[in-house]
Amino acid sequence: MLSLSKTTGYAIQAMSHLEKPDGQPATLRSIASRARVPYPYLARRMPDLVAAGLVRSVRGKCGGVLLGRPPETITLLEISEAVEARQWLGRCLLGLTACSDERACPSHAFWKGARHQIESTLRNTTLADVIAHEGKLP
Repeated sequence: MLSLSKTTGYAIQAMSHLEKPDGQPATLRSIASRARVPYPYLARRMPDLVAAGLVRSVRGKCGGVLLGRPPETITLLEISEAVEARQWLGRCLLGLTACSDERACPSHAFWKGARHQIESTLRNTTLADVIAHEGKLP
């Protein structure tokens, strides 16, 4: 079964527990606990999400992190690209390094089509969709 990486899954799960841009910042430890994401893993990936503008970091005694934009404007593709670039899109399904359009492996045509469908779905699915699915929106 194909699925996104654990890194992308953890990032999506953690971000679904962040407050909207005008909300209250939360500490990484509290987000990790609520999202059931290992704290060290989240701490390593949060700078990538901040650099991409998806998360905003607030310093100070009441600091923490919150969404950088409304969840309706953040796509799952943006989250995936922020934490692992586009690595999964370019890989050969069979893991062959010499596989390309010019020298296609037996699964190349299938995987090329599947990658396009996955990318399209991630581009059209927002963090708000995930939050609504998880029952975190009113």
